[in-house]
Amino acid sequence: MFQRILLAVGFSDARAHTLDAVATLAQRFGSSVHVVHIAPIAVMATAVVAIEEDDDARRMLDESVKTLLDAGVQADGELLGGLRNEVPAAISAAAERVGADLLVLSPHHRGAVAAWFDPSVSDAVSHAARVPILLIPDVSS
Repeated sequence: MFQRILLAVGFSDARAHTLDAVATLAQRFGSSVHVVHIAPIAVMATAVVAIEEDDDARRMLDESVKTLLDAGVQADGELLGGLRNEVPAAISAAAERVGADLLVLSPHHRGAVAAWFDPSVSDAVSHAARVPILLIPDVSS
């Protein structure tokens, strides 16, 4: 059913649960998984500022890929950079580039006011995606 899954990971409490769910899904369908993490940057006045350290971003991506490989899933990963407001477009572009037929995200729960001023990545991706999307929430909340 799903041959190529794109899993967008970030620093969240839901990552471990999401990796477990994707591993189970990939095992069930014999899917390969392409893990992508976008290390966001912001423009502040005249400077470009990394929102997270490159080493931290790489380590998180590598740990995510290793978790899938250890579960017997064919997996690879890609670390991208981009402006914070371009993260949804980067995820959608990565899904198209790798030929994903399922996109998996873990939404972050925020209040209505915060969502109004800064729409979530999962909301933006769901409006632009051309493939099915699976949202896996944090179950520890």
